[in-house]
Amino acid sequence: MTTEPAASTEPAETTEPAETTGPAISVIVLAWGAEPYLGACVESVLRTIGAEDEIVLVDNGARPAVAALPSDDRLRIIRPGANLGFAGGCNAGVAAARGRTLVLLNSDAEVRPGAIARLVEAVSDPRVAIASGSVRLADQPDLINTVGNPVQYLGVVWAGGYGEPADQHLAPRDVTAATGAFLAVRRQVWDELGGFPAEYFAYHEDTELSLRAWQHGYRVRYEPGAVAVHHYEFSRNPRKEFLLQRNRWFTVLTVYPRRVLVLVLPMMIAFDLALAVAGLRRGTLRAWVRATGSLARHARLIRRRRAAVQAASQLDPAAFAALLVARIEPAMIERPPGLGLLNVVLAGYWRLVQIVLGAGARR
Repeated sequence: MTTEPAASTEPAETTEPAETTGPAISVIVLAWGAEPYLGACVESVLRTIGAEDEIVLVDNGARPAVAALPSDDRLRIIRPGANLGFAGGCNAGVAAARGRTLVLLNSDAEVRPGAIARLVEAVSDPRVAIASGSVRLADQPDLINTVGNPVQYLGVVWAGGYGEPADQHLAPRDVTAATGAFLAVRRQVWDELGGFPAEYFAYHEDTELSLRAWQHGYRVRYEPGAVAVHHYEFSRNPRKEFLLQRNRWFTVLTVYPRRVLVLVLPMMIAFDLALAVAGLRRGTLRAWVRATGSLARHARLIRRRRAAVQAASQLDPAAFAALLVARIEPAMIERPPGLGLLNVVLAGYWRLVQIVLGAGARR
C-alpha cells in the first residue's frame, strides 16, 4: 500500500483527452467516520478489477477503518488532511487517479462480479457520459435501492425504483441523473464537465453533473448488469437537510436554462415558503434559514457558475424540461400529509410550463 500526497480539489480545466498510459480503470472510494463496511467494499473491488487497475481511496477522516484494509499494490490512499465531503473528496480522488475510466463507489457498497466491467462497457459508447448500475438494498438484494434518480422540476431528487423488485428493472435505459453510489464516467468527459462543484460538499452533486452531461450533448444511462449492494441509510449525515435544501437551489439556479428557471421560480418560492412553515412545526426551520442564508452569501459564485454552465449548454429549454418530472414521489420516506394534493398542483403547473415552452420552441 502506498500513500500519496494530498490532492487538489480544484476541477480540471483541460478538455483534452486523458493519456492512454496507466490503468484502464480507477475506482474512487471515500472513507469517513466509523466505516463498518469499508473492508468489504474494497475487497469486493479488488476481486473484480484487473491487475493493472487501481483503487484510489480518499481518507476524509477514517484512520482506524483505513488502517485495517488489506495490503495490495492496486490500492492507493490519499489523505487531504480535512473532510472534503463527497464532492470535494471525489474531486481529490480523481485528481490523484490515473485511469482512463473513473468509477465512483460508495464505501458502504459492494460490487458483484463483473459489475465494474459492465459500467465501463456502457461508457465506452462516445454518446454516453455517465452510466450507473443496479444498486440493490444490502439486506434485501432482490430489491432496488436506486436505478438512477428522477429529478422533479423544483430540484427535488430521490432514489428511483426504491423498494421495487430488481427483475422489474432488467432493461438498459436513459435516466435523468445517475447515482453517485455507483457510477462510471470516462476521464475525458469528467475533465470536460469539470467534475463535481466542490462547494456542494455532499448531496445533489451527482444530479448536477448528470444534468450538465445532458446539456453537453451526452446521455446518462442505467446499466442493469452492473449490480452493487448498498447498506443504505437515508439520514447518515446530520447536516443532510441543510445540504439538500441549499444544493437543490444551487442546482436549479445554475443549471436550469433561463426560460425554464423563470417559469419554475414562482412555484419554487411558494414551495419553499411551505417548507419553512412545515419546518417551524417539525423543528427544522433552522436548516431552512441556514440554507437560504448560504445562498445569499454565495450569490456572486452562483452568478459566475451559472454564466459558465449556460455558455456550455447545447440543450434547448424544451428538451431540458423533458428530463424533469412533475410529481414528487420518493418511496424511501413516509408519505407526508398533503403530498397527494401537492402533486396535483405541481402537475397542473408543469403542464402550463410545458405549453409555454412548446409555444416558445415553435416561434
